[in-house]
Amino acid sequence: MPTWLRPLNFFTAILLISLEINPLLTPSVSFSASNVAQTTTDRKAQAARLVQEGDRYYYQGQYQVALEKYQQALAIYQQIADRQQEGVILNNIGFVYTELGQSKQALPFYQQALVIFQELNDLPNQGAALNNIGLSYSYLGENSKSLKFLQQALEIFREVHDRAGEGKTLNIIGGVYRSLGQISEALKFYEQALAIRRELQDRSGEGFSLNNIAEVSSLMGEYPKALDLYQQAITIFKEVNDFTRQSIVLNNIGWIYDRLGQYKKSLDFYEKALVIARNIKNLSLESMALNNMGSAYNNLKDYTNARKSYQEALEITQELNDPSGEAKILSNLGSVDDQLRQYSQALDFYERSLAISRKINERPSEGITLNNLGRVYNSLGEYQKSLELYQQALGIAREVKDRVAEGRTLNNMGRTVLLTGNAAVAEKYLFETINIWESLRPGLTDENKISLLETQTNTYHNLEYALIVQQKSEAALEVTERGRARAFVELLAAKYSETPDPPIQPPNLEQIQQIAQEHEATLVEYSINDFGGQPKLYIWVVKPSGEILFRQLDIQSFAPSLENFVTSTRQSIGVRGRSSIEVVPLDDSEAKNQLKQLHKLLIEPIADLLPSDPNAHVIFMPQGELFLVPFPALQDANGKYLIEKHTILTAPAIQVLDLTQKQRVKVQQANPKGLVVVGNPTMPKVTIKIGEPPEQLNPLPAAENEAITIAKLLNTKALTGNQATKKAILSQLPQARIIHLATHGLLDDFKGLGVPGAIALAPSGNDNGLLTADEILDLKLNAELVVLSACDTGRGRITGDGVIGLSRSLITAGVPSIIVSLWSVPDAPTASLMTEFYRNWQEKKLDKAQALRQAMLTTMKNHPNPKDWAAFTLIGEAE
Repeated sequence: MPTWLRPLNFFTAILLISLEINPLLTPSVSFSASNVAQTTTDRKAQAARLVQEGDRYYYQGQYQVALEKYQQALAIYQQIADRQQEGVILNNIGFVYTELGQSKQALPFYQQALVIFQELNDLPNQGAALNNIGLSYSYLGENSKSLKFLQQALEIFREVHDRAGEGKTLNIIGGVYRSLGQISEALKFYEQALAIRRELQDRSGEGFSLNNIAEVSSLMGEYPKALDLYQQAITIFKEVNDFTRQSIVLNNIGWIYDRLGQYKKSLDFYEKALVIARNIKNLSLESMALNNMGSAYNNLKDYTNARKSYQEALEITQELNDPSGEAKILSNLGSVDDQLRQYSQALDFYERSLAISRKINERPSEGITLNNLGRVYNSLGEYQKSLELYQQALGIAREVKDRVAEGRTLNNMGRTVLLTGNAAVAEKYLFETINIWESLRPGLTDENKISLLETQTNTYHNLEYALIVQQKSEAALEVTERGRARAFVELLAAKYSETPDPPIQPPNLEQIQQIAQEHEATLVEYSINDFGGQPKLYIWVVKPSGEILFRQLDIQSFAPSLENFVTSTRQSIGVRGRSSIEVVPLDDSEAKNQLKQLHKLLIEPIADLLPSDPNAHVIFMPQGELFLVPFPALQDANGKYLIEKHTILTAPAIQVLDLTQKQRVKVQQANPKGLVVVGNPTMPKVTIKIGEPPEQLNPLPAAENEAITIAKLLNTKALTGNQATKKAILSQLPQARIIHLATHGLLDDFKGLGVPGAIALAPSGNDNGLLTADEILDLKLNAELVVLSACDTGRGRITGDGVIGLSRSLITAGVPSIIVSLWSVPDAPTASLMTEFYRNWQEKKLDKAQALRQAMLTTMKNHPNPKDWAAFTLIGEAE
């Protein structure tokens, strides 16, 4: 279960963005000296050649060599008293130092250049020098001085009608306002600059402006827009061979994935950025990448590498005299100690960071550090001081329009107020937080929604707790549903709808009651809440009449190892995964004891609320590790299995039931006639682990017999061996009414798709035979039932959005009812159970849930171990 706050999720990503200072500038006069008319004197010609060489090395990213060439040229121009070219080269030397991240060294060169251009009354070059002085002050954290020089530069460029210079200055001014936290002002200047760059067909300038607008978009939580703009920017920078800006954009993209909770993916982008920074010997970019890597490591709880990366970054920022960067890294170092509960060290780092941020008037950094300090005092039990710091941080977050910082501050305030016992005020803060979280999701991909929701789950749990302690259990159920499988619900709604991006709201109480009534089922929703380190299990029961009842119990004795207890219960009956290693079951009495313990935890508190009719439907909505519980096998105190007393289904969320029911109606209207029954295809070769050679999966002869038997029951022909190719089956799936796949199910994310799982079919031509969960997502199926009679097909990556795997993909593809297995299923009892299921469903006309229940009851007579009959679960619709 997530804790109330993972500090690095909260703090570090926000800190990073301020380091990514406006990578947008090229001085107007940079390298223009290479076009200076040549004279007949050898000295002037020699200087001009040196300038051309310097230009070439600069554009190749060899800044130190370029610097040497420019300095040699400068000496010559000073000797021959060519003041114009002396000014140009002074400016260019300053710019190389800027590129190297050494703004303090750059500033005097720009200032010397400005004196010369004023002496010569050279307005265009005065504008360029003023521009670069303003940039240097911005990098040094002196924003008021920066704006003063930049405004002078802008006036000059407009006076001489220099549109390129005007565009550059507008971009820099936007960057200064961004640093000051004045986001609306920043965006206004960035957009003006972009329009000019496009008007002039200035590709590099366009890339700079796109990058900066993307940065503002990401700060405002508009992640899809930001990612699109960054991709446009990096395409341009690759096109023009600009390695410096490629590194910066890679950092920025990594930062977005950091905020989305995809820390390994963000680390990959940061590492690429670091390689480029070191290749071009840019210390400022190296520091930025190291800082960001530290944050990714911190979020991954690799504190050793996090501290190491931060320390390296800090040394560079101190060497460069970069107070802005130093403040952020100090705060990040504090967050490592904070996470490790070393609060005195954390406070020291945070206080040092806050002092610097206030000195240079960098409001976003100040707000983040105040928030970090608030967290420490919260951990120390000083709630009033904590709230005062949070209030200050909230004001800044709203001032700089940082939606994520605002949401996380409100979450922290809600949590703190809740700890003081004021649940009503906490409720207000936490509802505000959830409204912000939900505003960040539109436009994101399914994968990004899932990872973002993982970072936000604690808010829903905090609010759930606040409502429960106020005796608002029904309102708490609405909140639980609001945070349950939201990405899945939105994905289903989009796939099932005939209009793009249909509006989908979480169900209110009346709609939840209506769903129970329409399904004529008892709905059971679980939530594990560990607020305040006192874990509780909340259970809501919604009866077919619409009546809602609530029970809760303390699970302190279970919670520290609830996941382990579920796993050990599965192992106690001999359950194993796809591995060929057989799990030795415990003796019968011990296995039954563990099944009884889970029954006592999950069923006994609500047993009196469940229907007495064994044919009545009970639909369980588990959470987290409870998805792996074998509900049919749970035993009451008298040794009776749950499946003997109830007809069981499962679903990720109540709202999913509403959507699958609507899809069932569509499937019935489509009335597909096809039947696809597959068993024991010629197995593909699979790479189980990266770096190891592929292995052919073991054949499943019993699955072939199962398929042949079921095909006869359905009056069709089974596809087996070489007939069961991926290509052949894909062509038949859209027309199929029933799909039965008796083959291996694979859990691993074979192609790095982010959606784990694959079904093993026979390879042919160029395909490898693996029908992945990602490919299934893109299908449009009309089947009323898919049965995955295979190993572990009901499992997958468990997230706050439910189980991400094959079942999720099939439901999204349009199938309202799925039967999957929760473990590797023995051959003989599976064949018997599946045959019984189809006989009950097709011949006896039972609904799918009742048919599966009767098949389990029949199978257990000959195979009494739950391992042999309790693996399968029906997800979705019973009819």
